[in-house]
Amino acid sequence: MQTHSSSVVAVRATVALGELLERDYRNVDDYERDLERNAGALRRANPSHASLHKAMVEVVDHVLGETESVEDAKARTREEIDRIVEAIETGKSLAADNAAETFEDGETFLTHDYSSTVLQAIETAAAEGAHLTGYVTEARPRYLGRKTARRLAEMDRVDPHLLVDSAAGYVLDRCDRVVVGMDCIVEDTLYNRVGTFPLAAAANVVGVPVTVVGSESKIIEDDFVFENEEREPAEIIREPVEGVEIENPAYDATPMHLVDEVVTDKGTHEF
Repeated sequence: MQTHSSSVVAVRATVALGELLERDYRNVDDYERDLERNAGALRRANPSHASLHKAMVEVVDHVLGETESVEDAKARTREEIDRIVEAIETGKSLAADNAAETFEDGETFLTHDYSSTVLQAIETAAAEGAHLTGYVTEARPRYLGRKTARRLAEMDRVDPHLLVDSAAGYVLDRCDRVVVGMDCIVEDTLYNRVGTFPLAAAANVVGVPVTVVGSESKIIEDDFVFENEEREPAEIIREPVEGVEIENPAYDATPMHLVDEVVTDKGTHEF
């Protein structure tokens, strides 16, 4: 959960529920209780991952009370696991394909942190002939932006530049747009890796459009309540400082009025 995208986490958690299919149960009620308990534990492992929350809820909702035997319940669970995993992976790939079509030859973009969907979109656009220049912020304190820059350096026709987070405003006037991924969108708020909000706000001031890329499954319309994650203070400073409280939030909240478009597997939503 610290180094992979929320969609990858959701897939792995959904697949993990398949371990229940190897266990023995006296009756369907025992199986359903175990399914609900394990899905709940996985969901609570990271309350900030909306796609994880959604995947676990869907499995439980589509199995509980729908069968009369353990064998049928397990079969239905397997069907749901396969369906959800395929939907997440297909949605991610389609979102990347749709986003790839929005890149123009000669475009300069700025991206933040690490989004596998954004990277797939860039790779596809470059493979289809687009020459791109990409500015990448380090995404402190975990520096996942460096991982993004390394990936971009492996792509033909992509010229990557790496910079510290605080220098984003310095290069925005060189960029045609900002392109970032998303953890989730809940109502009128985008939740993404910390640093997204100031980047979007600065882009808004300069007049640079902001594009968000991700699967439609990350747009949440139910009763999901986002809970931010506080990472270890040691990521910021190894030696504690007496009298100083270290804060290390994993995500920040960006008002959707700072976003120009959201590209998903279902198409493009303009704001």
